[in-house]
Amino acid sequence: MSSTTAPPDVRPGSRTVFLLAHTGRPAAVRSAELVVLGLLRSGIGVRVLEAEAADLPLPPSVEVVREACSDALDGCELLVVLGGDGTLLRGAEFSRASGVPMLGVNLGRVGFLAEAERDDLDKVVDRVVTRAYEVEERMTLDVAVYENGDVLHRDWALNEAAVQKVSPERMLEVVLAIDGRPVTGFGCDGVICATPTGSTAYAFSAGGPVIWPEVEALLMVPIGAHALFAKPLVTTPESVLTVEVEPHTPHGVLWCDGRRTVELPSGARVEVRRGAVPVRLARLHHASFTDRLVAKFALPVSGWRGAPR
Repeated sequence: MSSTTAPPDVRPGSRTVFLLAHTGRPAAVRSAELVVLGLLRSGIGVRVLEAEAADLPLPPSVEVVREACSDALDGCELLVVLGGDGTLLRGAEFSRASGVPMLGVNLGRVGFLAEAERDDLDKVVDRVVTRAYEVEERMTLDVAVYENGDVLHRDWALNEAAVQKVSPERMLEVVLAIDGRPVTGFGCDGVICATPTGSTAYAFSAGGPVIWPEVEALLMVPIGAHALFAKPLVTTPESVLTVEVEPHTPHGVLWCDGRRTVELPSGARVEVRRGAVPVRLARLHHASFTDRLVAKFALPVSGWRGAPR
């Protein structure tokens, strides 16, 4: 995949892949160049955002689109994302809105959403060219914020919706409910509502359990709660998780996937349920999630001698 050979022209109407990269990282820029040239040489068109094109060494045959909207992926068979967790979550926004599967290449630290690492770029290009990948759906969250019974804001998340305090010196007083029935209340730094995909993200850092992606469930994890009963809760995917901000407490803030935020006034109610639209992920490997967990967290398994025969 040398950058010295000019790629062939791509015929109109041929296969097209959308490329999204964290152009602020030199490694991402170089990786993007290698992927683009490899795809073009195989007769596959590449489309990128105008805002990123200026930072990438792209051949003139690469298609450039101006707006970062779902329509930008019209006609694309795959979304290839190069970057860390933040870039992958940005790619998930495109994937969910367009329905185009996302193939993530991890250039960051953990990258649970990624399917390949920086050293796998040749393999990524080969698999895309031969369509040697499978697509799986990951459940999402639909989030609604109410104030005095009226809808104040609607959002979604792939990993988590986190209700958090704003003022560092004041706790956020909340009441939690499941399926319209109150469970407990306490002062805390916040509450995370997560999917199984998000169980290895913010919820994991807050002490929540790891949930295998194949398990359909919703997860609620308190952050820094001042209470005897403040354990993570795992519910069915049909449940509705509710976090009510007490009227007498300072206002809070809602973060969805750490990317989109809205202020929560005192007395606001946040309802989280299974999302109507999943995110589609392209998979190259059949490795178990257990192996992925061990690899990503470098877990000590050297003493394992295998299952009894």
